[in-house]
Amino acid sequence: MTKYVIETGGKQYIVSSGEKIKIEKLDISEGEEAIFDKILMIIDGDDIKVGKPYLDGEKISATLESHGRDKKKIVFRYHSKTRYHKKKGHRQNFSKVAVK
Repeated sequence: MTKYVIETGGKQYIVSSGEKIKIEKLDISEGEEAIFDKILMIIDGDDIKVGKPYLDGEKISATLESHGRDKKKIVFRYHSKTRYHKKKGHRQNFSKVAVK
């Protein structure tokens, strides 16, 4: 099974074909195809190809399944003895893709 290390949304992911992953939100609609051309590494058994920083001519395609928002993360700031506290919540947008 071949594994790929790709970069998208400022993060790196290890993916293989047939896998479904959650990544940073993409600006395409559901059902469309996304092409990832920032391939950092290809691992095929003992054969490993490493890019500097990316591999030329390599691409991976994936189908966008859905958009969504993650669970709420709570950010709480507190200073003792000064009656200071702030509570803030954040929900990150994501896209769910199926790698071909």
